[in-house]
Amino acid sequence: MTVVGPFGLSVRDQALEAGVQAGLAAVESGLLDATKSDVPFITDAAQHLVRAGGKRFRPLLAMLAAQFGDADAPGVVPAAVVVELTHLATLYHDDVMDEAEVRRGVDSANSRWGNSVAVLTGDFLFARASHILADLGPEAVRIQAEAFERLVTGQILETAGPRDGRDPVDHYLEVMRGKTGSLVAVACRFGALMAGADESAVDILTQYGERLGVAFQLADDVLDIASDSHDSGKTPGTDLLEGIATLPVLHLRAQAAADGKPDDLALVELLDGDLGDPDRLEEVLRLLRAHPALARARQDSVRYAQEARAALKPLPECYAKLALEELCDAVVHRAG
Repeated sequence: MTVVGPFGLSVRDQALEAGVQAGLAAVESGLLDATKSDVPFITDAAQHLVRAGGKRFRPLLAMLAAQFGDADAPGVVPAAVVVELTHLATLYHDDVMDEAEVRRGVDSANSRWGNSVAVLTGDFLFARASHILADLGPEAVRIQAEAFERLVTGQILETAGPRDGRDPVDHYLEVMRGKTGSLVAVACRFGALMAGADESAVDILTQYGERLGVAFQLADDVLDIASDSHDSGKTPGTDLLEGIATLPVLHLRAQAAADGKPDDLALVELLDGDLGDPDRLEEVLRLLRAHPALARARQDSVRYAQEARAALKPLPECYAKLALEELCDAVVHRAG
């Protein structure tokens, strides 16, 4: 049993492990090539997050999905590079919107170079992803365009908030399916499609990816509160400090509104106060860690991971399927 990729994923077959490792190495090289510019400053900014590392979650999924066809097909690695470049570009833009100061343990691009450079660097990465995508054919371009539309729609819905009468939790889950699930789904879809997997396998892996992507994001929501380390690449409470209403907070607010318990209402009041005060933020984290809302958010993450695992059932038994199943567990176990 060999550990490969993010979250300590176990791969039980040497040939699969070698293939995945080679694919990820090729993606890493492709990312560096794609972020080079004739202008040194642009190269520095574009490679800032590439060199900071990351789980390469989406490329890993593309490599595993490709095992259901010809994993060595020429389009697999470029497609994985496209998805990761798109993901990185959204991080540059997200950090501007959230006024984040740290990303992946380093200064965010916006805190280092300013918002304008960060936004334009994200645009540069989108352009480079599109350039690679054009060589993969019109079907790949259409798939990416549809996924990107869903991603941006999810971001807009998050910014706008739920419409009157809409359950905030349902709204948030819809946002996550678009903002996070859509691109993870494309990683799986591209891996299988470029490898020439049959249509049913491509569809199954796409469904798997979207559900796993939501599970992944919900686990991150839990980690922001539950972690006492930098496991998520951010310090605990970062989302709270930035005013982002993640799933545990939404569950807390719903419970406080429904039951009106004094302790819940007091915690909501703390959340609505100045969390720039370190003592106040630490108190909020302490109370949330012990609150049923956090456990409920964990359960939601597990539910989506279980749905992802169930989606794989029609696929033939093989080491790649086993690795995808284990990834469902690994994603949610990060959150305890």
